[in-house]
Formats: sequence, structure tokens, C-alpha cells
Amino acid sequence: MDIPLLPDIVAIFCLSIGVLLVCHQVKIPPIVGFLLTGVLCGPTALGLVQNPHAVELLAEIGVVLLLFSIGLEMSGEELMRLKRPVFVGGTAQVVLTVGAFMCLGVLTGQTWQQSMMYGFLASLSSTAIVLSRLQQKAQSESPQGRLDFSVLIFQDIAVVPMMLAIPILAGRGDTDLGGMLVSAGRTLVILVGGWVLARHVVPRIMQLVLRTRSKELMLMTVLGLCFAIALGTASLGLSLALGAFLAGLLLSGSEYSLNVLEGILPFKDVFTSLFFISVGMLLDVGFLVHHLDKVFLFAALLIFLKSILSLPPMLLVGYPLRVSILAAMSLAQIGEFSFVLARSAVNSGLMDNDGYQMFLAASIVTMMLTPTVMEIAPKVASFVSRHMHMPVDEEAAAQRDESLKDHLIIVGFGVGGKHLARTAREAGIPYVILEMNPDTVSRYGGKEPIHGGDASKPLVLEHFGIQSARVIAVVISDPSAVRAITAVARKLNPKVHIVVRTRFLGEVDALRRLGADDVIPEDFETSIEIFSRVLGHYLVPRQTIERFVNSIRHEYYNMARQLRMTGMDLPSLADEVLTGLEVVACKVEPGCALDGKRLMDTSLRKKYGVTVVGIRHAGQIIPSPGGDAFLHGDPGRNIAGCAANGIPEALSNLWYGTDCSVVEIQDAIEDAENAADLLRRIQKMKLLKKVALDRETEQKVRFKTTDCWGNTSYLEIRK
Repeated sequence: MDIPLLPDIVAIFCLSIGVLLVCHQVKIPPIVGFLLTGVLCGPTALGLVQNPHAVELLAEIGVVLLLFSIGLEMSGEELMRLKRPVFVGGTAQVVLTVGAFMCLGVLTGQTWQQSMMYGFLASLSSTAIVLSRLQQKAQSESPQGRLDFSVLIFQDIAVVPMMLAIPILAGRGDTDLGGMLVSAGRTLVILVGGWVLARHVVPRIMQLVLRTRSKELMLMTVLGLCFAIALGTASLGLSLALGAFLAGLLLSGSEYSLNVLEGILPFKDVFTSLFFISVGMLLDVGFLVHHLDKVFLFAALLIFLKSILSLPPMLLVGYPLRVSILAAMSLAQIGEFSFVLARSAVNSGLMDNDGYQMFLAASIVTMMLTPTVMEIAPKVASFVSRHMHMPVDEEAAAQRDESLKDHLIIVGFGVGGKHLARTAREAGIPYVILEMNPDTVSRYGGKEPIHGGDASKPLVLEHFGIQSARVIAVVISDPSAVRAITAVARKLNPKVHIVVRTRFLGEVDALRRLGADDVIPEDFETSIEIFSRVLGHYLVPRQTIERFVNSIRHEYYNMARQLRMTGMDLPSLADEVLTGLEVVACKVEPGCALDGKRLMDTSLRKKYGVTVVGIRHAGQIIPSPGGDAFLHGDPGRNIAGCAANGIPEALSNLWYGTDCSVVEIQDAIEDAENAADLLRRIQKMKLLKKVALDRETEQKVRFKTTDCWGNTSYLEIRK
């Protein structure tokens, strides 16, 4: 069977393997490798692809799946919070760029129609490249990542009127007002119908699919929905990518979104790679060779002008200078939808073939340089921010310093920042929050002591009392900003305790050299939490788990977290003297065997080796309670117990386990009819690997136990 497209796919994949291996060795981003692959296998170079149009169609699927996955990872509420950057920042960026290039084109002898067309082409940025790069750098949730995403969404929307305007600028479009109103009305009706369908029909269909518990049916349904909505938006003149994003947004927040995302990720990666390869195939290598200097000059001019023109809209939204520079430089390339507009301009007579090839070559160069531009953007932002002075009211700063003493500074108000603020508030710790997202500041202003500002600037930290602060916690997702804030905070206050969060373990050493006291890598701490819970479920003693954790943390953090007390190492003291002891809190449930009894009547110490060290009731703690103290099963009363030596090590896990309690053991002893019945009840609790009756007398029952480690011990219970 002959498959016409198969030789092209094989040639592309084989060539991309070699190119990507070379790029990996010289540390060039994969996106550049895919673009180079497209240039090499294109019709003007090696000519390995015989049907480039079919490859372009496959590449369009990659853009659709990319935007669909992004929509799945974003909720509707989150998108609504971005409405200001989308509509204010996006509108300002497009209008300013189009206006600037119109002026530049007219000054260089172009007609105003051609100048506006070039403004359209320059105003669009590459959604696929920018978002892919942000995902690779784990910066999608950073302030500049959200700002870039907002502007890119508006650019995709702006493609529609631009496509309608190209024929009009060429003098070939229908400018009849009545026809335009009819088209707008038809579009509105279809959009409203689609909204109703999405709200009421699609959820019911998904429920029917979920009941089948078929992964194959789920994947086919979701992909069918994605492409159907994308096709519908394309029929309205919108882009396929925008429709795919709306489809993903529709399914986001549901219980099946993560399963869907996991299922489409392999398809997305393959087809997205094809998109970048198809872009490279458009380049005429001969034209590039003959006009190499002009192409690179034009590309450099585009990157510079787009970075400069994108900066004011970012500042207009309310973001700090540093974040605005990062976001503006990330949008400095030409977008993939510009190629569609350029082809339409050629067909309409607004652009000749040489102009098209010049624009195409320069655009591909800007795409190739995008990873490099995004890498140097933090350095540029830091340089500019250092030389920009922020006016601060000295009197206000002085008042602030007087009111903030020994406080906590929280940088970032995401999930981690919110949890930290809540904990600090409940613990009575004074704190102040610094957040760069103006929407977040306005949303929580009045509820929290939150302020907008760039914590990497010394004047900002000084304004909020860094000199008198005890701790500064940096819980943001921007690695470059974390490094800058750490260095500035340490310089301003050598005694402040700096706690920072990072996504990757490789950042730990660099942040410590900059002055961080505690560096918490997310992936590392997540792994520790996972294996701690797994070992705890297998009844591994807590002391053993803690030794594992301390050993691993010492290895990766390169430090020993030891507490010393009068020259004696506390962990050694615990191992030698307090082995088998665990202090835990146990709640007295209403109606249990302990409810309403005095301590002397419970026999907790005699029967179970438990010593009550405190009772908490109505917000008050009674330390070392006497035998006359009562225990009542109400929500406000707890007892704190200590498992004494003599209890098998595996059984001591009872005190911090969640599957069993002291009350259950006591109930088993009191309810058991005989030793055999008690043995059955203890075995049912699954506290120990093996429990067998060893000896029974008139006074006591003794069981022989084996824990999960193979240790043998005896458990005696008096009758």
C-alpha cells in the first residue's frame, strides 16, 4: 500500500534526530533545531519533502493541540482575572505597533495601505514559540508568563479584523455597511448558539462518556470536541488555534481535564514539532544567501522595535518595570499567523514576492533568536531596573519602618504565599505581602496587608522594613527574580533569615551562594513527602523515616540540620534515651470508653504504657494533669499521650497513624470474650505483620508479635 506522505514524514523525523542531537551538544534550544530541520529539508535546500503542503496541514494540528492543552490547564475564573491584560494590554500593544510601523512605512516611501499591512504583520507574535518556551522554563505561571499569554490571546482575536482588512486595503474588499452588519449579526447568533451548546449539551455528553470508563472513548470524544469547536471558529473567520483554546477552556476545571491532558500530550509534542519544521520549510535558502546582511539587519530591527513598542502597554496594565521588560522581550518575534496575513497580502497585490521572502526570512530569524532573547531578557531587565530610580516618600517609609518590627515579608501571593500568610495570621506574626500582579493586589487589597511592588529593587524592600524584618520568604515562580531578590535582601540586611522556593534542585547551590538560608526545591520536597507517606503506610517507625529524610536532605542540601543542647546532639539523645517514645495528640470521641472517666480510672499507663502529659480544653492546656482530671468526649478536649518503652516498635506507629487509635485497642480489650477473640480483633487492626497467642494465665495474656521489619517482641495485656 502506497502512502504518499510517509516518505516525507520519515525524512523529517530522521533529519530532525541528527539536527537535535547537534543542537543538544551545543546547548541550542529544540525549537531552533526544528526550524533548522525545516530549512534543510525544504524545497530550496535538500528538497527531502515532496509534499510540503500536507506537512503544513499536519503542523496546523500541532498549534491546535498546543492551544487546547493550554486551555485545559487554565480555568475560566483565571481567564476572567486576566481580562485587563488581555483587552487593555493587548489592545495597546497591537494599536501602538501598527501605528509605529505605519509611520515608519510612510516615511520610507510606502503607501499608507502597505504601511498598515506591515504594521499588521509586525504586531503579531508567535503563540506556539513563546508558550512552548515558557513551559520549558517553568515560567507559565510567572507574572511575565501570564502577561505574555494575555497579549497573545488578544493577538489571536485581532487576526480576524486584520484578515478582513487586507482585501479592503488592497481595494478589493466589500465595504458595504449593510453586508458587514449582516455578517456581524450572523456571527453573534452562531456564537450565542455555541455558548448554549457548550453549557448544556457538552457536559451531558461528557457524563455519558465518563460512565463507560473507557479511556479510548474519552480521548476520541475530547479530540472530536476540540477539532469541532476549532472548525466552527474557523468558519466564522477566527483562527483554529483560538477555537482549540476555547475548547480546552470549556473542559478545564472538570474532573476529567487531567486525564485528557495526559492523553493528548504525546500527540501535541509530535505535531507541534511539525509546525516549527513547516515554518522552516517556507524559507527560500537562495534568497537568504544573497540577502543575508539585509535579512539579519531587518530581523534585528524587528526585535528591537517590537521590544520597545511592547513595553508601554505592559506598564499601562500596571506591572512593574522588570516584569514588563521580560514580557515585552518575549514578544519580540514575528508570529505564525503573520505568514497567513502575508500570503493574503501577496494574493491581494499589497506585497510582491521579494518583499514576501524578505519578510519571511527575517521572521524565521526572529523565531530562531527568540530563545536567546528570552535568556538575556532577565539581565537586560535587571540592568534597566538598577538604573531606574523609584520615588519613595521618605516620611512614609520612616513611618512604615516604625510600624514593622520583627515582621515577615512574603514575596508572591500565589498558593504558597496565601498559605504562609494564613499561617502567620493565625500565629500572630506580623507580615506584609509584596506582589507584582496588579490584579491580585486590587483583589486582596483591604483583606490582606498586600502591596504592589518589585521586591528586587532595594528601595521597595527598604520601604517595607527589610532592615527590621526577621524573615523574608520568596515564594514566586520566576527563577531570575528569586535570585535578584535574594541578593538584594542579603545586602540590605545581613541578619535577615531568607527562605526561598525554587522549582528545581539545581538552583539550590546558586541561591545559597547569593545568601539564602533555606532553599526549598519543589520537586525534591514533593518526593520526600511522597516516600514519607508511603513508608508510614507500611508502618515504618517514624524515627526511621526521619533518619531517611535527614540523610537525603543532608546529601542534597549539603548541610546537617542538627540541634545541639549543652554539647549533646539531640538526635543521639533521642536514639539512646527516648527510643520508642512518641508524643501524639489523641481526641476523645463522644461515647468512647474514655468519655467521662477520670485519668486514674482509665488505666492508660497500666494497660497500654501511655502517660498523659497534658489536656487541652476550651482553648486552655492543663499540663501534667492529676488522676482526678476528667476526660470528656467533646470537640474541645484532647489528650496528649506518650507511648512508653516496652511497646513493640511497630505498635508505636499507632500514635501517629490514622487508621487506628488508642480507643480502638481499649475497645477491643474490653469487648473481647476471650484470648482468641482478642487475637482476632488485634489481627484485624493490621498493626503488626504477625500476631500469635504465646501464653495465657489467669492474670494476663501474652502475644508474640512480628513487625514489618522481622523484629520479634511480646505484648502483654492484663485481664
